[in-house]
Amino acid sequence: MSDPTIDEINRQHAEKMLRRREARARMMADKTAERGLLIVHTGPGKGKSTAAFGMALRAIGHGMKVGVVQFVKGAWSTGERTVLERFPDLVEIKAMGEGFTWNTADRERDIAAARAAWAEARRMIADPSFRLIVLDELNIVLRYDYLPLDEVLPVLTGRPRNLHVVVTGRNAKPELIEAADLVTEMALVKHPFRAGVKAQKGIEF
Repeated sequence: MSDPTIDEINRQHAEKMLRRREARARMMADKTAERGLLIVHTGPGKGKSTAAFGMALRAIGHGMKVGVVQFVKGAWSTGERTVLERFPDLVEIKAMGEGFTWNTADRERDIAAARAAWAEARRMIADPSFRLIVLDELNIVLRYDYLPLDEVLPVLTGRPRNLHVVVTGRNAKPELIEAADLVTEMALVKHPFRAGVKAQKGIEF
């Protein structure tokens, strides 16, 4: 049997792509709903906040107003904050945290910071001008019980219909995962930290 000619390969490819296009059209036929989503980025791998800020930039590109509350990283100077602050008409960013709990070593202080950040988050969620809100590292304060889940979850699930909310951080609570519309778990395959490389500008912050 002779090898197929280039024309035959191209014809087979065109037929295969046509079948895929038709299958996708059938799949998309009933996907007509449009509403705000509750999105969770969790898992041990790097990229949870990075992905959330990528979505924030995408929303800004569409002229959508974005709110950001940072529950942990407020004490750090980060590149994403510097960029987002250049869009004052479309972005409101509140860096409320004081670092990870092992930095403060003061549980009451951490709880107070979490409650202050949550108050800002609730204000943004209730403000109809926002279209996307990033609650960066909220999962961490929920994990340490600095905020009660039974207080947070009803606010997230009862958000305005057209509002997207993105929650980041490791160890997302099972109840939050169940309530979310979209959940992505970042898997750790390899990280330079294990080879002695410290956190670097433009990559981690």
